[in-house]
Amino acid sequence: MAYKTFAAIDVGSTDVTMKIYEITAKKGYRLIDYASRIIELGSDTYADGYISQGSLDRLCDILSGFMIKMREYDTLDYRAYATSAIREAKNNRMVLDLIKRKTGIDVEILSNAEHRFLMYKGLAINAEYFDKVVDKNTAIIDIGAGSIQISLMNDGKLISTQNISIGALRVRDRLKFFRLDTTHMERVMEEYISNEIDTFQNYYLFNKQIKNVIAMGDETRYLTQIVPEFHITDQFGEEELRVMFERLISKSPSDIAAEYKISYERATLLLPAAMIYSVFLKRSKADRIWTNQIDLCDGIIVDELERTRKLAFNRDFDEDVLSAVMQMAKKYHCDKQHNKNVAKIACQIFDKTKKIHGLKSSHRLQLEIAALLHDCGKFINMSGAAENSYTIIKSTEIMGLSHKEREEVANVVRYNSVDFPDYNEAHGKIGDADYMTVAKISAILKVANAMDRSHKQKASAYNIVVKDKQLLITVDTLYDLALERGLFDDKAEFFEQVYGIKPVLKQKRSATI
Repeated sequence: MAYKTFAAIDVGSTDVTMKIYEITAKKGYRLIDYASRIIELGSDTYADGYISQGSLDRLCDILSGFMIKMREYDTLDYRAYATSAIREAKNNRMVLDLIKRKTGIDVEILSNAEHRFLMYKGLAINAEYFDKVVDKNTAIIDIGAGSIQISLMNDGKLISTQNISIGALRVRDRLKFFRLDTTHMERVMEEYISNEIDTFQNYYLFNKQIKNVIAMGDETRYLTQIVPEFHITDQFGEEELRVMFERLISKSPSDIAAEYKISYERATLLLPAAMIYSVFLKRSKADRIWTNQIDLCDGIIVDELERTRKLAFNRDFDEDVLSAVMQMAKKYHCDKQHNKNVAKIACQIFDKTKKIHGLKSSHRLQLEIAALLHDCGKFINMSGAAENSYTIIKSTEIMGLSHKEREEVANVVRYNSVDFPDYNEAHGKIGDADYMTVAKISAILKVANAMDRSHKQKASAYNIVVKDKQLLITVDTLYDLALERGLFDDKAEFFEQVYGIKPVLKQKRSATI
């Protein structure tokens, strides 16, 4: 049977991990080798802001070893991602360049939203209990070294996600300077973590009753390891957590490491992780914490197979993104029916002009997000709504989008209602966004929005075709389209500048009101 191999590499804040998978057309994928090395890059970044030369040398040695392992399996395809430790380091570009020159491995930096979404993909596909658990109000807590991500789900849908800077390594390193005794350490740590969790609860939980907590992150596996008498397989509750905590408080990290055969570095992270879970369980009044063995590498392989269409999954991850975006739109009191209608028209135009715009499916998702959020800035002030919308989107993490993609969506929304700048004017205004990507998506959104300018969803159907250098849009309605026609012509001019074809609005009067 023909097969190929693929390597997923996670350059994390506390360790570097590689998983090699075998991919076949009939059986999907399976793990065939695994390697992991402890290296606390996060301690450098969170303390000094830089990856030290010593850490970089060690990292390159580890990655060179991974490269040798990949050659053993004739593995040519891989994805190597770095997370918060390198992302937040001031010398991150120099670090990536040195890694490439010394090891031959191209490492990409994930935004926090991309990182957590890959973890979510790995969980949603691989955890047998996932669909059953998230049918009720569920919080997915992903504890990283530098931060935790809390994602809320209900009825199987992702409704919001938020990042909080209280990761296990960050908490450990911040509190160790206090040199507190055990009693004071417990109290201060709880106060430190509770403050952040309470803020999250006040802004995002409201009166929602969380029934289940799904725990992500390596620390969960090691926490269950120190209470073998409970025989934990996939879940534990308050009693088991209490025993974990008491055991961690009563013993030093070196004792924990020796007794349970855990690395010392990992053992030092268990107390902060246990405290985070304990505080959240108390605040949310959840029934259980569900565990799993999922890591970033598992998300990387799922994303790779989905992206390259080598394997079809039952879950539509774009729908998860859009579900969270709809909750965001609700928060800012967007006109739901109007925005959904604009998104529908915009996606139809996108699909009918694929041969012309040359954009990717990921750009279609950006267009849909922009359409659903295009008037969110009115919540702050109707005057200057375009800039307000830009600020909201730019400042809000949208799980699954990179920093660049979120910047592009924010600019698309900004220029939906104001004149699009020429290339020289845009310099310094659109950040990391690609100018032509923003122009192409904006052109479609402007036309789609103009077609429902009255916010009355006048059409029962749209027929969109490209013919003779024209984008012919036929609207099936008996309503008066005078307002839409007046604005359409203005937006059509920009569309023609971008694509070289002219949108033309026609009316079919076969509908009944």
